Amino acid sequence: MTGAASSALPAGAAPLSRGRARGAKRVIPGFHLTLGYTLLYLCLIVLIPLTTLVLKTFTLSWEQFWVAVTAPRVLASYRLTFGASFLAALVNLFAGLLVAWVLVRYKFPGKRIVDALVDLPFALPTAVAGISLTALLAGNGWIGQYLEPLGIQLAFNPNGVVIALIFIGLPFVVRTVQPVLEDTEKELEEAATSLGATRWQTFRLVLLPALMPALLTGFAMAFARAIGEYGSVIFIAGNMPMISEITPLIIIGKLEQYDYAGATAVALVMLVFSFIMLLVINGLQAWQRKRGVSA
Repeated sequence: MTGAASSALPAGAAPLSRGRARGAKRVIPGFHLTLGYTLLYLCLIVLIPLTTLVLKTFTLSWEQFWVAVTAPRVLASYRLTFGASFLAALVNLFAGLLVAWVLVRYKFPGKRIVDALVDLPFALPTAVAGISLTALLAGNGWIGQYLEPLGIQLAFNPNGVVIALIFIGLPFVVRTVQPVLEDTEKELEEAATSLGATRWQTFRLVLLPALMPALLTGFAMAFARAIGEYGSVIFIAGNMPMISEITPLIIIGKLEQYDYAGATAVALVMLVFSFIMLLVINGLQAWQRKRGVSA
């Protein structure tokens, strides 16, 4: 019966079905064409600029390179950039966890608005963020005018740098932890509570191990983002040499002085640290996926 039905089909029906099946696998053009576009994009946008950066740095001798990247003013900018970035990422580690916890576990009026405001630093131009923070925290600002008489100065010093980096890095932790927290089974918490565990024990022994990979990933992403931040920092930092001058500003200053080789040397140091952070982030994400599969 099946053979008779199949023999009754038109002769071109079977090849047409096979053709459609083959076509359904290719939503976009073929492998060779898409691979060519991908490599061309990477070369134009990523590889050629980075190669130019390295080649320009090679015009310096080793002694000139070492002097350029270890000058006292440059070393001070390293300390501020990496120190403020680490401190801001550490603050965001705890603040981001609290914000994600509230958004996932509680219902309150305006929750969607708060959830949307978390992504504001992604959409807001960094220069606008810096100007806004300065208008708030400067000595004549809305908040700074009350703090400065008390001896608390939050703008035009390293404190302003940390605050700006906290502002731009918070969404990375929140958006990394939030989906993991949503997928966490509440039955585990209920079981721990029924066995006599306190709230702190339930959080430390049940929830924290599941959230730790996401927290580390969010911390690394916020830290890496803060290292290269420029626009939101220069308006509130004060940009005082040896005190509140970040490394990206050092690079811009060298470019304005036509010291292209010195600028690329400092930029190469930042590039190396960026690659290291990228490897750390990828490793943490792979660890997170592995834990998810094993669980």
